[in-house]
Amino acid sequence: MSDISERYRALAAEFTRRVAAVPAGSWENPSPCEGWTARDVLRHVVEVHRDMPSWAGLSVTLHRYVDDDPLGAWSEARDAIQALLEDPDRAGKQYDGILGPTTAEATVDRFLGFDLLVHAWDIARATGQDESLPAHEVARVHADARALGDNIRRSGVCGPEVIVGEDASEQDKLLAYLGRQP
Repeated sequence: MSDISERYRALAAEFTRRVAAVPAGSWENPSPCEGWTARDVLRHVVEVHRDMPSWAGLSVTLHRYVDDDPLGAWSEARDAIQALLEDPDRAGKQYDGILGPTTAEATVDRFLGFDLLVHAWDIARATGQDESLPAHEVARVHADARALGDNIRRSGVCGPEVIVGEDASEQDKLLAYLGRQP
């Protein structure tokens, strides 16, 4: 199993912890993503898990729906990506991505890993859960976000950076960079 596969497994476990702990009746709570509920955030994560492999010419078929079974839909999407990562042929599939030549595995690491970390916080904030994120992943994702340059501010990605003090935690600095109010 690769480092990327293990990193995905750990991030997915953190995300699953948040999804599984959403209190009854809280899926419709507003999230930090303007105009989105907690359910909308989860739907986005599941859809990106379904669609991202197609960038490399691969496919993932999902049968469960976030509206009917939030945890089941998420678990199915998570398991499909974990299976992709554990198959060296699929994980290593090369293609030309928006940032140049890459592999399916690298895209999972950079984009799905980013989404899992940040959207775990969004769901936690929306549903009154523990908002702490793994510090080593916060640093990695913050570096990746900065490397995206202006692409991070494209419509539908992240809003304008929120200003926080120099003494803010690394997690708060990441969230603020991504346009969230920590």
